[in-house]
Order: sequence, then C-alpha cells, then structure tokens
Amino acid sequence: MRTIEFKMERQGLVEIGQEVEITDHESDSGCCYIIEPAVAMSGCYKGRDRLKSNHGIVKDIKQNNRGFYVIVEFDED
Repeated sequence: MRTIEFKMERQGLVEIGQEVEITDHESDSGCCYIIEPAVAMSGCYKGRDRLKSNHGIVKDIKQNNRGFYVIVEFDED
C-alpha cells in the first residue's frame, strides 16, 4: 500500500472510507495529483515516484493551523 497526503482548503469535501478519483497534472517541477472534482491537491512528485493508480481510499483527515490534510491510500507498492 502507498499513501499520499493532499491539502484540502475546506472541511467536509470527502469522508474517511470514501473512494476518490485522482488525476495527475504535469509541471516543470514534476507531477502533482488532484482529488476530483478539485477537492484537494498533493505536493509535487518526480517521474520515478508517479502513481500507477487513479483511485484510492481516504484513510484519514487531519486538521492543523495550516488547514485540512487528506491521507489517501492506493493499492500499489
């Protein structure tokens, strides 16, 4: 299993246990992922660290003084 953290601006857009669709977006510094429909965004990943899956399961949602963070688990190594 592989997990990725996504930054979410507002609470309540996804729930723990929910299956989410992920799209990737290329940039000069690598690739980032978005939980659709534009719910949350990951940091940048280099080509060798790219996801193979386009669906994952929300495992946790954390809140701190910087906002909400969604932890999504993917069925890959």
